[in-house]
Amino acid sequence: MSSQCSVVSPRNTAHSHCSPSRRRAQLISRKLIRAAQVMGPTFVALSLAGAASVAHAQGTMDFSGATTLMTTFKTFAVYAGAVICFGGLIFAGIRMMSGRFQDAIPGLFGALFGAGVLGWGAGWIGSLTGQNM
Repeated sequence: MSSQCSVVSPRNTAHSHCSPSRRRAQLISRKLIRAAQVMGPTFVALSLAGAASVAHAQGTMDFSGATTLMTTFKTFAVYAGAVICFGGLIFAGIRMMSGRFQDAIPGLFGALFGAGVLGWGAGWIGSLTGQNM
């Protein structure tokens, strides 16, 4: 009896000269070798990619551009709120001087809206980046 036995196919196991446990062990080892051949390059590539990404992940993140952008938005909210508020007051004042008090009400609400943009809008935008008002 030879030390190596061959597994031809699962159907011809009755004609094989090896024990069932030895045939099963050879079949499993061949499947493991084939799996290692197929998945080996993938594992090598993933291990190298993981090491490269860890090396690139170190360092600090700079948010100075985001802070500058939010400062620009805050400044815009302050100026836009001031312009809306001042324009609403001028509109309401002109209507009141001409004696049409009911027509001045939208201008007063516009001034109130502008004050809200000026105060709450700029405050909210400033709070997103921790800036002091």
